[in-house]
Amino acid sequence: MSLLVVGLSHRSAPVSVLERAALSADAQIKLLQDTVAAEPAAEAAVLATCNRIELYADVDKFHAGVAELSTLLAQHSGVGLDELTPYLYVHYEDRAVHHLFSVACGLDSMVVGEGQILGQIKDALATAQELHTAGRLLNDLFQQALRVGKRAHSETGIDRAGQSLVTFGLEQLSSGAPVDAWLKGKRALVIGAGSMSSLAAATLARAGVAELVVANRTFDRAERLAALLAEQYGQRPAEQDDVDVLARAVPMESVPGELTRADVVVSCTGATGLVLTADLVAEAVEGRTGAPAVERAADSAAVRSGLPPTSVGSEDGCPLDLSAVQGSAVQGSTGFSVMGEAAVAGMDAATLEQHAAWVDNGTVDRREGRRTPEIDTEAVAALAAAAATLGRVPERRRPEPVAEVPRPLPVLSLLDLAMPRDIDAAVHRLLGVRLVDIESLAEASADAPMAADVDQVRRIVSDEVAAFDAAQRAAHITPTVVALRAMAADVVASEIARLDGRLPGLDDKQRGEITQTVRRVVDKLLHAPTVRVKQLAAEPGGAGYADALRTLFDLEPETVAAVSRADDGRDGNSRDEDSAAFDGLDLDRENFDSKNFESAENRGRA
Repeated sequence: MSLLVVGLSHRSAPVSVLERAALSADAQIKLLQDTVAAEPAAEAAVLATCNRIELYADVDKFHAGVAELSTLLAQHSGVGLDELTPYLYVHYEDRAVHHLFSVACGLDSMVVGEGQILGQIKDALATAQELHTAGRLLNDLFQQALRVGKRAHSETGIDRAGQSLVTFGLEQLSSGAPVDAWLKGKRALVIGAGSMSSLAAATLARAGVAELVVANRTFDRAERLAALLAEQYGQRPAEQDDVDVLARAVPMESVPGELTRADVVVSCTGATGLVLTADLVAEAVEGRTGAPAVERAADSAAVRSGLPPTSVGSEDGCPLDLSAVQGSAVQGSTGFSVMGEAAVAGMDAATLEQHAAWVDNGTVDRREGRRTPEIDTEAVAALAAAAATLGRVPERRRPEPVAEVPRPLPVLSLLDLAMPRDIDAAVHRLLGVRLVDIESLAEASADAPMAADVDQVRRIVSDEVAAFDAAQRAAHITPTVVALRAMAADVVASEIARLDGRLPGLDDKQRGEITQTVRRVVDKLLHAPTVRVKQLAAEPGGAGYADALRTLFDLEPETVAAVSRADDGRDGNSRDEDSAAFDGLDLDRENFDSKNFESAENRGRA
């Protein structure tokens, strides 16, 4: 059996696809059950977060496993296989281990170094254990991933490379201002009471918002979260210069009214549809400002109409593309004369002479502060002389910068961390509204600098992958070693029973001494080769040593398989009748102690 992962994430798929492929809790359970019921897979676990969906499985056939897992992901996500396939990635064996360890360390997160993924990996393992879909391999893998992630955060400064998705989103909303200073004294609304929403609420409370309202479909959960926040952040020591946080819970029906009071809204629910529509947000803005919400497109037109004109009185015969000149004026050089140097820079001599003639004869818009036609004519003549020498007018200066037309500051800042999205993307067109969602966070994080500690974390991941692979190879040979020792124990038990028949007069002391001597002989003979074969099996290419042992000692494959099932049973899966025969064997110890021989001897007597 081999480890296989098939999935998609913010690195492989656009947010629109991730949004449609998002799995509900019920869908994840059904996906796990259907995966282990499929022929290629023996174990399964699902890691589903706001920006990734990954299905891990222990499969016996690679190609069949990829086909089956891809089909199941498409089936349970509701996205067609043909549409989903281009965005899927596949990792197998060592690469699959490396991928999960990197994910656990935050190297594959949208915000590098964020630690929330560890809780999500823990939840994924707990779900697989509860449903009995995780066996020895996935138990070992996910538990080791949690240890690797904790090691990366404790031994390096990977936390400095990034922060939680909540903090990163709030930084985008604050437009470069310190988040704590930007949030201080504001009124905040958190929609949802899950892990991400709770993290958002705690972050907002620590920043010192004046009021924090929690809304959730299950009102009891909202009340519990609000009570915790009030207990932790509502009472401040007198010496602390912090704003007391007033935390309260409201039902979802109260969200429209709360929107008219909130300055900042963070939403992360498990809803399959929109929680905040564009119309609802527009009504909230109107309730705050007293005026209807206006879309940015209309605002852009107003800005253009308010800018000064840039054309001359008559356009006939002008060699310039006046529409292009006027367009550039809107963007960066308001009101420059089309007769000036900035307009004619780059012209060849012939075109420049044509432009000079047009300037000399044309009717010019003589706005206050502008150059007269005579002065412009002289300037053009001087430029023509330079063009005759150089071949074209030198580009010596940039257009004059335009003063930005002030826009109103946002009256409502929205952070959507849900997948699929909670807030209608159309609200970004509303004046006075700022929206940051998963899609915009993905774009912003692409340019985020990575700390030097990332290289150290990558080395940790590589070392841990090698250690995990070595442990798995060693564990692969353990059932064979245990089966060998069990066979030796049966031989000892059989010979002691035969000795009892030949020498019935032996007293208990004599019989005990003989039995102990035979056990020591067998133990010493088996100790060195079994320890050494485990060491060799842990090295790359060591899988063949188990086959060699089975061949040399003529071990029955069914016996080794029974030990493997017993070993799996100790890791959380149900045990079967075959494992009962090995209850007396210590599967983890390198030495075979007397307890094991006694158990085997009793089986021989029976």
